[in-house]
Amino acid sequence: MDMNTLLPIIIQIITGIIGGQAVGAAIKTAAMGQLPKILAGAVGGVGGAAILGSLLGGGTITPEAAAAATSGLGSALNLKNIVGGAGGGAILTAIVGAVMGAMKK
Repeated sequence: MDMNTLLPIIIQIITGIIGGQAVGAAIKTAAMGQLPKILAGAVGGVGGAAILGSLLGGGTITPEAAAAATSGLGSALNLKNIVGGAGGGAILTAIVGAVMGAMKK
């Protein structure tokens, strides 16, 4: 695996964990431990970015913009990876928290 393939996934995992931690801190009733929040955030981050990427689709881009975007961090730090990762991590963490909270009752 080269860095152009791996870097977007790392960004999605990190932003997913951040989104999961934010939801976990906001929803105190779930009383989740750190490991479920981290795992749900990471998985949700990758899944959320994939779903958002498929919903947004590929638009028309000039060749100059495509060449600039595919070098280094430019291709990894985009809307699909950051927003999709954070949103997916937050949503999946909230779902896991609700399920864990319901199982404790």
